[in-house]
Amino acid sequence: MLELENLTAGYGSITALHGVSLRVEKGSIVTLVGANGAGKSTTLRAISGLVEVRSGRVLFEGEDVTNKRPYQIVARGLAHVPEGRMIFSNLTVMENLQMGAYLRRDRPGIASDLEFVLQTFPRLRERTWQQAGTLSGGEQQMLAIARALMGRPRCLMLDEPSLGIAPLLVKTIFEKIVEVNRELGLTVLLVEQNAHLALEVSHFGYVLETGRILLSDKSADLKTNPAVRGAYLGA
Repeated sequence: MLELENLTAGYGSITALHGVSLRVEKGSIVTLVGANGAGKSTTLRAISGLVEVRSGRVLFEGEDVTNKRPYQIVARGLAHVPEGRMIFSNLTVMENLQMGAYLRRDRPGIASDLEFVLQTFPRLRERTWQQAGTLSGGEQQMLAIARALMGRPRCLMLDEPSLGIAPLLVKTIFEKIVEVNRELGLTVLLVEQNAHLALEVSHFGYVLETGRILLSDKSADLKTNPAVRGAYLGA
């Protein structure tokens, strides 16, 4: 569904990605594992059109979307939940969810998807008309994911969904990620600081180090890889 071919990208004079190539198969959960500064978030931002790709290609469902505008990429079915959640804090929960569907005109489908996300994240139903900025960190993360789902994407990219969230809610959020993957067949590309948890829920993983792919394998095999265990799993 999603393929990067020898991707190079960066900020100003700094090159953050050096020839990154990876594949995300339809219906799978794929994770990027690496230390802070490895280039994980930059990879997602380059796919989304938020960072300029200097060389290489981004292919989504076989179509070259390299350096397309972010709204064009969203319209093609590729949604990005950024690090830090980036919800509209001065709007209500419902208004945030409605913003997620801003490109859509199918009112019955929007209503159906709204009911689905409120069933998936019942805490949001309890807080429908609450100002989003007053939610806890975990509830804001649920809202950010639900808002992305309201666009009815075919591929969802998640950047550090556990960051700054209480452990109990982290467990809930990851259960929901697996749930939407299974129930909707939604393809997920996950960047996550908690390598153990990321490899637990994903099917395939890539280890990124200083902007380069160091290792790639089935997640179950990466979990038992001595180099990965030593560097990222505290074992």
